[in-house]
Amino acid sequence: MSIKQPGSDEKQKENAHPGVYHSVSLKQVAAYLGLNPATVSVVLNDVPGRSIPQATRDRIKAAAKEMNYQPSLLARSLRNRRTLTIGILVPELGEGYHTQVMSGIGDQLISAGYFYFTAHHRHKQSLVDEYTRMFIGRGAQGIIAIDTLLEHPIPVPSVAVAGHRHIKGVTNVSLDHMRAAELALTHLYSLGHRNIAFMHGQTFSSDSDERWKGLVEVANRLGLEIRPELVVSLDRDMTSPELGYPVVQQLLATKLPFTAIVAFNDISAIGAIRALQDLNLSIPGDISIIGFDNIKAAAFTQPRLTTISQPLAEIGRVATQTLLNRIHGTDHPRDEITVEPELVIRESTGPVKH
Repeated sequence: MSIKQPGSDEKQKENAHPGVYHSVSLKQVAAYLGLNPATVSVVLNDVPGRSIPQATRDRIKAAAKEMNYQPSLLARSLRNRRTLTIGILVPELGEGYHTQVMSGIGDQLISAGYFYFTAHHRHKQSLVDEYTRMFIGRGAQGIIAIDTLLEHPIPVPSVAVAGHRHIKGVTNVSLDHMRAAELALTHLYSLGHRNIAFMHGQTFSSDSDERWKGLVEVANRLGLEIRPELVVSLDRDMTSPELGYPVVQQLLATKLPFTAIVAFNDISAIGAIRALQDLNLSIPGDISIIGFDNIKAAAFTQPRLTTISQPLAEIGRVATQTLLNRIHGTDHPRDEITVEPELVIRESTGPVKH
């Protein structure tokens, strides 16, 4: 004969008010049903191999739902040492590159039943180190770093998107920047462009050096001169078109002739387009522009932007699956995974006007 505490039905049912979340323990559910907490635990945690009548199972699950019972993931993780939690490091949470990579990561983690924390560090190395320690201290089973400079090995499986440093235990998922440079410069070269201006990325961006090395090597191969006076360096930490606007104004102020611009990314290319249009220059009639990343806005600029496409969401999914494989021990750790770029030709590039 089961015995319930006086008034327990009413007290427990108060916790079932729709839309309100209360902290109901497994012991409270067991007391409400008049069952042993171990029996309730077996059912709610889907423990195999225990012979419990289906009617009892149904009653336990119905009561848990009625009372808005939520299992303690912390308690469960302490038991099996699996928190199903991932930490994600990202420079900022604005639109564009980082958001599209995050979209792929989030989709993959949701489908795998994982939860994730995100911390943005604005390229401050002290915050990168601090947040990494905090993630691990809170039980993160792995870490994904997007466009983030990692300097030390991490004691949990880790993947770096746009990572280029070889750090023990960290898998780098990065674009083939040499191939990207070939696609961009060969396209402009085929259109007759020889006087080309370049944007060099910010020093804190993970891809800046690799992308620039690729452009220099391919330019030499094609016989294109990279004139220092036609190279502008980005230095602002922002993800709006304002990034490319002032540097193109500086280029135009020099009065030096050029017929094309290779932007560091799509955001800076959109700002460059506006700077040229504000001086009544035609794109691509007067100057062609090619971007990098193929963010969603690139297809809706005026004119639509020619760009080097990174499959950003797919990169996020690849990075996530690589991390999960390492966590589950289903794959050998890899130092590097390379993703191939594509040239997307739209309206912002055209033949040199003779």
